[in-house]
Amino acid sequence: MAESPSEAFKLDQRVHSAGDSRRVGTVKYVGPVEGHGGIWVGVDWDNGEGKHDGSINGVRYFRAKTERSGSFVRIQSLSGGISLLEGLYVRYRGESTKEEEDDMYVLSTSNKRVFVELVGMDKIQDKLSRFEELKAASLPYLGISSLGEPCKISATIPNLKELDLTGNLLSDWKDVGMLCETLPTLTVLNLSHNLMRKIVTGMPKLYHLRVLVLNNMGISWEQVDMLKESLPSIEELHLMGNNISTIEEIGNHGLAKGVNRWRNYSGSSFVDGGFDSLRLLNLEDNSIADWEEIVKLSQLRSLEQIHLNKNKLKQIFYPGNDSISRTLNEYDIHNESFKPFQNLRCLLLGGNCIEDLESLDSLNYFPKLVDIRLSENPVTDPAKGGVPRFTLVARLARVEVLNGSEVSTRERKESEIRYVRLVMSRHSDNPEEMKRLHPRFMELKEIHGIEDERPSIASAGPKKMSSGLISITLKCIAASMGEKPLQTKKLPATTTVGKLKLLCESIFNMKSTRPKLYLQEEGSPLPMLLDDDMSSLVDLGIDSSSIILIDEES
Repeated sequence: MAESPSEAFKLDQRVHSAGDSRRVGTVKYVGPVEGHGGIWVGVDWDNGEGKHDGSINGVRYFRAKTERSGSFVRIQSLSGGISLLEGLYVRYRGESTKEEEDDMYVLSTSNKRVFVELVGMDKIQDKLSRFEELKAASLPYLGISSLGEPCKISATIPNLKELDLTGNLLSDWKDVGMLCETLPTLTVLNLSHNLMRKIVTGMPKLYHLRVLVLNNMGISWEQVDMLKESLPSIEELHLMGNNISTIEEIGNHGLAKGVNRWRNYSGSSFVDGGFDSLRLLNLEDNSIADWEEIVKLSQLRSLEQIHLNKNKLKQIFYPGNDSISRTLNEYDIHNESFKPFQNLRCLLLGGNCIEDLESLDSLNYFPKLVDIRLSENPVTDPAKGGVPRFTLVARLARVEVLNGSEVSTRERKESEIRYVRLVMSRHSDNPEEMKRLHPRFMELKEIHGIEDERPSIASAGPKKMSSGLISITLKCIAASMGEKPLQTKKLPATTTVGKLKLLCESIFNMKSTRPKLYLQEEGSPLPMLLDDDMSSLVDLGIDSSSIILIDEES
């Protein structure tokens, strides 16, 4: 018996626009619409591009997620999707267009394109149509909504190791479990941009799965907690763009703030069981503002990398060395069985709201942390009163990779010496203040054998003034100026950026434009803009090894 129009689609079913598998939405209403004949389907579109919020002429039929994400369409204008095997045939055995050939890639865990390794475009169809040899399949935005027959899947792609199902119509976790059981060689699965059901049920233990990508799915940590028992071998878990703000496990809702919450850390509030093999956790582009949420991950003993770029963190600390937890006997940080973040080597914190130096200094307490990203935070933005790269290198005792750039032995030595001299020039009259504001100062001073002395720039007399000069290299890179020879100038360390700009105008004969100055530092991928005209060379840590780039205002 043929399916009636009103039964063609079900509520909460995932669909896409007929002819455009990238326009995906969720069915929220099926039935008549007042003033319009026939059966209509109310869809809430993922991309937010609809016409209304689910109501027309004062009558509400459904509630869309935004004021303009809903619309009504005819049944024939929608597709309920195809099976996984149908998707394989469409993708790899159909006639490929130029656009499809460009799309022959697997999305990496950070949603970057990684092309499938192929030998010559003329052999693409032949190579990929031999499904039994296929090791990696990329099937994004094909409208795949079901698996099909499991036995046919296992017979068709028996050696598949990596599968990208980004942007399809999957919604049931049971299908995910069945898929992984059907393909025992599958180790990498990308389900990004699929809207899965909130309740995770019917999931077996997926012993072979090593990498799971769940980016931009609206998934919460509660769902992750439901999944973890099914992921005994998981090594990488990617949760980018899910608006996660708390690391809350099932049964731990409503924990009190402050002391009571810390007390719970000695018990069940830590995330531990179920992630024994987890090495990398990617929480980039979420909404985590409280570092205490991340502390809940500190007992994951295999965890080596945490990616937290583009969150809302204002402060960080190492558990047991902050002012709160030090006062709590219940939080026994020195217990041998409790070593927070004991194997963490990489912590990416770019694009957050960190603004205090104490947070930076706390990174020295992490026992194995060597790879750190701090770019795009107020504390590292000199334009906002933050510190330059050489100060970061000096304050971070063990960092080997900073903001994606390796810290060489030479850079470390020069940065530390430069930093000590800068601190001495600012705080020479107050040793206690030096120790309080610069925890590594005395250590570095001793390591490099730097003598106690007042900065010579503060002393009067021609002899003292000459020893307070800095020899800096000026390099003109302004396009309109053409190639100019390097200039080396000896300047007082008290010279301000504003005065240096005037000097550069004169040296390079810049009559029709204003100079823009940048400090080029070893190891830093981009030069640092010097835009505070009142800052002095010594304030910026500029010394005789520095190179100043002179560009022009656009």
